[in-house]
Amino acid sequence: MLEGKGPLFEYLIYLGDNSLILSHRLSEWCGHGPVLEQDIALTNIALDILGQARQWYQLAATISGTDLDEDKIAYLRDSNEFRNILLVEQPNTSWGHMLIRQFIYSSYITPYLDKLRGSSHAEIAAIAARSYPESTYHLRWCKDWLLRLAKGTEDGQAIMQSALDHLWDYQSEFLKAGEFEATMAAQAIAPDLQDFTPSVPAEIITGLTEAGLTIPAQNRNLSGGKKGVHTEHLGYILAEMQFLQRAYPGLEW
Repeated sequence: MLEGKGPLFEYLIYLGDNSLILSHRLSEWCGHGPVLEQDIALTNIALDILGQARQWYQLAATISGTDLDEDKIAYLRDSNEFRNILLVEQPNTSWGHMLIRQFIYSSYITPYLDKLRGSSHAEIAAIAARSYPESTYHLRWCKDWLLRLAKGTEDGQAIMQSALDHLWDYQSEFLKAGEFEATMAAQAIAPDLQDFTPSVPAEIITGLTEAGLTIPAQNRNLSGGKKGVHTEHLGYILAEMQFLQRAYPGLEW
C-alpha cells in the first residue's frame, strides 16, 4: 500500500500510525482505570488521539489519488507497512507504565505539533493546529499524575521507576528521522528534527527528575518502527484491531 505513493503519503501514514496505535493501547484501559474520573479522562484522551489518526489518514487517502480511505489504511496493512515508533506499541503492564509511555510521547509530540502548525502544507498545518491544544492537555494531565504516583508512596515510586527503566530504551526513536521525514523537512512541510535535539530530551529529564525518578544509566536506543520493523506487540494489536474488517470487508468506522 505504501509502495509508489511518495514521501508525503508515507509521512502522513507515520503521523496517523503513531496516533492509531497509541489510541488503541490507551483504549485498553477503558473500564479498568484506578478511579472513575481518571478512567473517563484517559478514554477521552484516547478518543482525541484516535481523532488525530483519522485526520492524518483522511488526508493521506486524499493525496494518494486512489480509492484508499481511512478504513483501508488502518485495517488492511500488515505490520511491516506501519511506520509508528516502537514506544507507542508497548503493552500496558500497569497504570504507571501507561503514564510513563504517555508522558514521553506527549513530551515529544506537543512541541512537534506546535512547529508543525507552521508547515508549508496548508492542510497539515490545519490538522496540527487542531491537535496541538489537545496534546497540550494530554501532557499536562500526564505530568500531574506522574508527580502524584511517583511521589505518593514507595510502592508508587517503585512501579514508576520500573516502567521508566523498561521504556527508556524506546524514548529516543521519535527524533531519529526516517527518509520520508528528511524529505518533508527539506520542503518545509515537516519540522527539522535537528531543531528538537537540545530541548525535548531535557524537558523529559526535568519532568522525571522532578518526580523523584532516576534516569536509567543505559539506553539501547531501540528503533526500527519508521522502517516497518516492529516488536512482536504490534502483531497482537493488529490481530485484534483488524479482525472485524478482514472478516467482514467493507465495514466503516
